[in-house]
Amino acid sequence: MSATLQAQLQTVFSDYVPPFSQQTLKQARAIKSLEVDGSVCKLLLELGYPVKSICDEMVPQLRDLALSVNGIEKLELELDSKVVAHRAQNNLKSLENVRNIIAVASGKGGVGKSTTTVNLALAMAAEGARVGILDADIYGPSQGRMLGIEPGTKPQPADNAMYPVQALGLQAMSMSLLVDEDQPMVWRGPMVSGALQQMLTQTLWNDLDYLFVDMPPGTGDIQLTLSQKAPLTGAVIVTTPQDIALLDAKKGIEMFRKVDVPVLGIVENMSLHTCSQCGHSEPIFGEGGGEQIAEKYQVDLLGRLPLKLSIREQADAGHPTVVNEPESAEAGFYREIALKLAASLAARAKNYANVFPEIVVQND
Repeated sequence: MSATLQAQLQTVFSDYVPPFSQQTLKQARAIKSLEVDGSVCKLLLELGYPVKSICDEMVPQLRDLALSVNGIEKLELELDSKVVAHRAQNNLKSLENVRNIIAVASGKGGVGKSTTTVNLALAMAAEGARVGILDADIYGPSQGRMLGIEPGTKPQPADNAMYPVQALGLQAMSMSLLVDEDQPMVWRGPMVSGALQQMLTQTLWNDLDYLFVDMPPGTGDIQLTLSQKAPLTGAVIVTTPQDIALLDAKKGIEMFRKVDVPVLGIVENMSLHTCSQCGHSEPIFGEGGGEQIAEKYQVDLLGRLPLKLSIREQADAGHPTVVNEPESAEAGFYREIALKLAASLAARAKNYANVFPEIVVQND
C-alpha cells in the first residue's frame, strides 16, 4: 500500500514548479527523499537557489498536492537549498571559495548599475545565501560608500592576500578600501586590469554562493579582462528605457556573448516615476525598451525598477533600500529580481571543471 502511495506522490510532486523557477521538481532533481509512514508523507526537497522567502508560499501548495492523494492525511516537509558552482566561460574552474560570479554591467554610466548591484547582493543575502560584492570600477569605486563602510577602513592583510571587509552581511572588496577616497587613479589599462585581477584572486573570500561584480560602464579593457580571465557564471545587464541607454546595453550583451558568458537577464531601471505629491505615474525615460531588448536577444527581463528619490538617497547614505526599508515595494522588486536570477542560474549546467583533474602530457 505504501509503495503505491509513494508512487502516486512522486507523480504529483514531480510536476510542481517552485516559485521563480522554470523547472519542475523532477527536472531540477530536487526531490531528495520521499517516504510514506501510514497516512503521513515525509518529503525532503533541496532547491538550487535560496528559499527563505518562498517557504511560506510553497508549504501550503505542497500540502494540497500531498492531501490530493487518497490515503494521505499529513505532510511533513523539509525544505532546504544548496547552491552549487555552475559552468563558467571556456570551462574555467571556479574561484576558490566562490561558487558563482555574476557580473552586473551596463553599456553606459548613469543608469543606476551600482545601486542595483548592491541592492541585488543584499536581497540575495536576505534570502539566506552567502554573498560577496567586488567593486570592479577602479576609476570610480562607490560600493564602499553604498555599504556604509567608514572612510579609512582597510582590509586586514594576510600572507600575499587580504580579507574582505564585512559590511551589512556582505563580504566586500573595492579600490576605495585600498586607497584614499579622494585619490584619483591615474592609471593606464594594463595597471587597472592587474589591480582588478589582484582584488579578485588575492581576496580571501569565505565560502560564497554568489559574488556580485559591479562592473565599470562600457566595454573596454577592464570588462574584457574580467570576461576572459575570471570564471563568470553569468552577467546581468542594467539599462534604462532611454533609447541611447538601450543602444549601449546591446553592446554589452554582444560583448558577453563573444566571450561565452551567458547573459542571465535584463534589469530595466528608472522605468516609471510616481509623483509623491499627486500620485501621477509617468515613464520619463520612455517605456518598453528593456522588454524589446530581452525579446531580441532571447534573454529574461528580470524586472523593472522605479525612478524614486529614496533609492538614490538611501544608497548614498550607506543604507541601501533592501536593508533600510525591507518591507517596502522597492525592496520587494529587488528580492524578486534576485530570486529570478538565482533560479535561472540554478537551471544551468554545473561546473564540472572543478571536479575533473587537469591532464598534463609531458615528453620525457
